[in-house]
Amino acid sequence: MAPPIALPETFARAVAGLRSAAPRAEILLEEVGAPQRLAPYAFALSATVLRDGDDVATGRLILLHDPAGHEAWQGTLRLVTYVTAEMEVDLAADPLLPGVGWTWLTDALDVQGARHRAIGGTVTQTMSTRFGDLAGPPAAGDIEIRASWTPLDDDLAPHLYAWCTLLASTAGLPPPGVTALPTPHRTPPS
Repeated sequence: MAPPIALPETFARAVAGLRSAAPRAEILLEEVGAPQRLAPYAFALSATVLRDGDDVATGRLILLHDPAGHEAWQGTLRLVTYVTAEMEVDLAADPLLPGVGWTWLTDALDVQGARHRAIGGTVTQTMSTRFGDLAGPPAAGDIEIRASWTPLDDDLAPHLYAWCTLLASTAGLPPPGVTALPTPHRTPPS
């Protein structure tokens, strides 16, 4: 049996910060295998966001650590995320959606005090219409946010909370403590 591998202190503290944060009840987190070729040390979480019992968004957050540092990262730690959610067709077709999606990320980092640098990424909106044997709902829309940033310290709890805020925004969840009003049921005229 091989002796346990000692993890760098910075990486161990960063992983502990990610593990210590508790997201809101609608966001289910799970530790998953991390990519092994991107950095000497890696850790990953996946998330599923539930609204009224339905999966409405998913995401992955990957922590990379290279003790030697990485010039493009401007540091030794890097967080990488991928978030995707179904959207109502009219929202998915809105040309302003990519800018709004990016703001969901940057505002979440700012609000949670997740200090960072070297942030970059993409926001993709897609529309799909099914035909033939795949015919189904008339149209569907999605948003996909891919981003990475370098945390300024190894306390990553604020970064996890920011990521959960991004997931909630993408999924259309109301802010914590706010209850969404039910859609009024309309009775057809008699």
